[in-house]
Amino acid sequence: MRQTNGWDFDMADHALKFRSIWISDIHLGTAGCQADYLLDFLKNTESEYLYLVGDIVDGWAMKRSWYWQQSHNDVIQKVLRKARKGTHVIYIPGNHDEAARQFLGLMFGDIRIEDEVIHQTADGRKLLVLHGDRFDGVVQCAKWLAIVGDRLYGITLRLNYWFNRLRARMGLGYWSLSQYLKHKVKTAVNFVSSFENAVAQEARERGLDGVVCGHIHKAEMREIEGILYCNDGDWVESLTALVELPTGELRIVTWQKYFEEQSAQIAALAMPASDTMGLQGAAA
Repeated sequence: MRQTNGWDFDMADHALKFRSIWISDIHLGTAGCQADYLLDFLKNTESEYLYLVGDIVDGWAMKRSWYWQQSHNDVIQKVLRKARKGTHVIYIPGNHDEAARQFLGLMFGDIRIEDEVIHQTADGRKLLVLHGDRFDGVVQCAKWLAIVGDRLYGITLRLNYWFNRLRARMGLGYWSLSQYLKHKVKTAVNFVSSFENAVAQEARERGLDGVVCGHIHKAEMREIEGILYCNDGDWVESLTALVELPTGELRIVTWQKYFEEQSAQIAALAMPASDTMGLQGAAA
C-alpha cells in the first residue's frame, strides 16, 4: 500500500482506498450521462460505504424517449458487484428517480434504499445525507416548470456533447458549456446560494455537524455558519465525487482532472527502483 496525493493507493489491484464515497446526479438513461468516466471511477476506487445520493437513473427523460447504452448497464452492474462484495451501498432517490421512493426502507439486492441517512465520519462528525430536491421551491411548488427547465437543460447538454467532440478532435480536454452558463447567470447563482443555505440550516436545526447532498450539479465543500456543507456534484458536467479518507477528512474528487494528473505519478510509483535511479541520473 502506498500513498498518492495523500490517498491510500493499492499497487496490487490499482485501486484508491476510501472510507466513504458519495456520488449523485448520474442521470443514466440520458445522452448527457458520462457513464464511461463514472465506470472508470468505480473500477479504480474502493470504499467501505458508497452513497448514491439521488438522480441515478433519469426517469423524467426516459418517459419522453428511450436512451440506454451498454455503459449504463455496466455502471449498475459494477455498483451491484461492489454491494455483493461487502461495500455498504445506500441509495437515496432524488426527484428524477422519485419512483424509487415507494421502496424506502427496503433492500434491492444488497443495496438499501432510504430517503435520508446520518453518516458518522471516522473523526466523529455527524452528516445528514440527502438528495436535496425538497429544498428546491421549483421542484416542490411548480413541477411543470422544473420539467420545462429540464428539457432546456437537455438541449444544452446535447450542444455540449457536440462541442466537446470538436474539442477532443483538437486535442483539448472536456469543458462544460452548461456549467459555465449556469455560473454566469445571476438568477442561477442566487438559487444555488439559497439552496446551500437552506440545506445547511436543516442540518443545524437537527444538531448535526454537516450535510451532504446533490441535486444542483455544483460540487462544493465549505462552512456555512458553523455547518459543513458538501455537495458531491454530478456525472453529467463536473464528473465529481465526495470522498472520506480513513482519517475522516473529506475531499472533492474531480475524476477527469485527477485521472490525468495522477496517471504519470502512479506510473512512477510502479516503476522499478533501478529505472527510477536511472531517470534521476539522467535528470542530473
